[in-house]
Amino acid sequence: MDRKTHNQIAAGLKNGNQDAWLALYSAYADSIWRNTSRVMGDASAVGDIVQETFLAAARSARTYDDRRGSLWVWLWTIARRQIALYYRKQKPTVSLDQACQWWHSLDGLKSDIIDQMAAPTSILETKEMAELVRRTLAQLPVEYETLLLTKYVDQLPVKEIAKQLHCSAVAVRSKLARARKTFKCEFAKITQNVPPSGS
Repeated sequence: MDRKTHNQIAAGLKNGNQDAWLALYSAYADSIWRNTSRVMGDASAVGDIVQETFLAAARSARTYDDRRGSLWVWLWTIARRQIALYYRKQKPTVSLDQACQWWHSLDGLKSDIIDQMAAPTSILETKEMAELVRRTLAQLPVEYETLLLTKYVDQLPVKEIAKQLHCSAVAVRSKLARARKTFKCEFAKITQNVPPSGS
């Protein structure tokens, strides 16, 4: 989304313009859905989270301030809150202890996955990996989480991300490098303490 369109939608939201809402939904609903799916272990709840995200955005639209981030960052921050609220109410299907034990059972694959931030689809789609990734992303600043999801889930090129965030491609590459480093550190912290098997 270019800056002019972004500003038009932002102004429209503050004024309660229905066309601005339609444009916002059209621009970001798919991305919110994909990113929510990626960080949640419960696929059946994704639709509810997306709906709650846009309802919460509607309630707070008049207070949107683009000096605090783009429309995408604002929406994803709301979605992140909705995900957190959902998990507070639910008993996780995979505990962190179970996910950590599973992670350590991968042996030689672990270093490749973390070093390259890549893994076979069969590993990425497991409930255990989803839990570990979700827990790690929740520890990151929203900006880093958003960048990683946009790059690795939406698979947008750096130039497109720069347009979304209204900054240069060089700035995006620099932030992505910091985001990857922070993700690896947080992932290591979460997975380093493994409880004894069978506990």
